Amino acid sequence: MTVEEFLVWAENRPGRHELVDGRVCAMAPERAGHARAKIKAQRALEDAVARAGLPCEAMGDGMTVRVDAHTAYEPDALVYCGTRLQRNDIVVPAPMIVVEVLSPSTGFFDRHGKLSGYFAVPSVAHDLIIDIDRRLVIHHARDGDAIRTRLVPSGPLRLDPPGLELAVEDLLGPPST
Repeated sequence: MTVEEFLVWAENRPGRHELVDGRVCAMAPERAGHARAKIKAQRALEDAVARAGLPCEAMGDGMTVRVDAHTAYEPDALVYCGTRLQRNDIVVPAPMIVVEVLSPSTGFFDRHGKLSGYFAVPSVAHDLIIDIDRRLVIHHARDGDAIRTRLVPSGPLRLDPPGLELAVEDLLGPPST
């Protein structure tokens, strides 16, 4: 299945799905901690965009990132810059920051398969993986032809480009049960 065929197929289907190498993958139901972490991440990114005064927008899950002709992911949050998406757009054509919150069912794929997929998209400069159990952000950043990885348990996090500054604690929120 191509991404175009997938988008038509998925439009009126219940549940969330991604397309990986032409195969539809259903996404497991979320746990409360995962849902809270996604909201915190989106809010932290929205606040950072507002503080920086950039022509960017942070969005929560549900938007599609096209990796190639047969692969499309739905990150838990993302930031893109430039022309504002139209009301009925489904695909974010040039995401700059993608965020995945680790979950027991998808953690391995989020850390490995999606990482290489996201960085196949030329506009992606940062992949943030939020590990709510370890209270840690794994920050992958494009550095020329290489990808730099940092483990960031606390403190400031600079995402340049596009020029955002936020605290890891804002992404993680307070410890929860």
